Amino acid sequence: MCFARFAAPAVAGAVMGMVAAVLPASAGPTIVLDVNSGRVLSHEDAFQRWYPASLTKLMTAYVAFEAVRDGELQFDSPVTISKRATREPPSKMGYPAGSVLTLDNAIKLIMVKSANDVATAIAENVGGSVGAFAERMNAAARKLGMSGTHYVNPHGLFSTEQYTTARDLALLVRAIRTEFPQHAHYFSLEAIRTGDKVLPNYNWLIGRFPGADGMKTGYVCSSGFNLAATATRNGRTLATIVLGAPTQVERGEEAARLLAEGFRIQGAVSPSIASFAPYGEARDVAVDMRPEVCSEAAVKARFERGDDDNLLVERSPYLTEMDHEPRAVAISLGGATGPAPSVPRYADVPIPTPRPDYPLKSATAETAQGG
Repeated sequence: MCFARFAAPAVAGAVMGMVAAVLPASAGPTIVLDVNSGRVLSHEDAFQRWYPASLTKLMTAYVAFEAVRDGELQFDSPVTISKRATREPPSKMGYPAGSVLTLDNAIKLIMVKSANDVATAIAENVGGSVGAFAERMNAAARKLGMSGTHYVNPHGLFSTEQYTTARDLALLVRAIRTEFPQHAHYFSLEAIRTGDKVLPNYNWLIGRFPGADGMKTGYVCSSGFNLAATATRNGRTLATIVLGAPTQVERGEEAARLLAEGFRIQGAVSPSIASFAPYGEARDVAVDMRPEVCSEAAVKARFERGDDDNLLVERSPYLTEMDHEPRAVAISLGGATGPAPSVPRYADVPIPTPRPDYPLKSATAETAQGG
């Protein structure tokens, strides 16, 4: 891994983009982007292939937003849980086959709970099948210039054929924030309430980092702990992508540090993400974090030390304790009064794909693959 690279505002012309050394990152690839200008404020291994885990669900939401914009369905249209969806592993809601919820609630569930069963149901209802939806995901990625990304599923559970880069995820985050600003609320929810349960957002920057307003976490053994985070201060929105952190605390700690550093940089001479040249000798080979993240020793260490928001706040000078109970948005089945999706439904027999073994049962809830 190289040192984190920050664009220096005083640097001009031919030396634009030269490296200013700061503390080495505790995660894998990272990038910080000024969402409004499209300027890259810092980066580290930004073109390195990585497993996205549940950051995949950002593209799932983006494709759903496109479908609504194009009149294929509405946010109150029905999303029906199929038998295939019920077979997805956690993180999940566990709704029985035949359950119906609105697209609006389905998107909230995949953003906060990172529910894999609901992500599959969105794909089947919007695209007709998981395979057809994945084709739409890849078409959207090509349109956005995400040249290092390929999708095969809507949830991010492990597949060697599903990969991305920090740079590509920054492009996706910027597209969501600039093309669909009216939908920004989906990514800043503090919690959801379903029945008598309150499920807080896995993104611990929300409510703890000043200005934090999104977006999504992700975790499978092979990816490590990923985070796409955004924050807005004085009308300026920054996004950071942190991939491959060894713990939830360290992904939040690194994201907070990068955002805080980014707000100190104006970025007028920083490179544009559209013209950001690829680099890295082995960038087209995905890094597998399983030995570092999901060995018995690693899981035991997380469990014994703790890997929660309280420890994160203690460790990071950029975060404070949430000064209120997480504000929960109520989610329930039913209420789908809008038109059903117009696409034909296809037989979609799932093809088995390799997935990481689950960590020790004694580990905390964060080890469910998704958040």
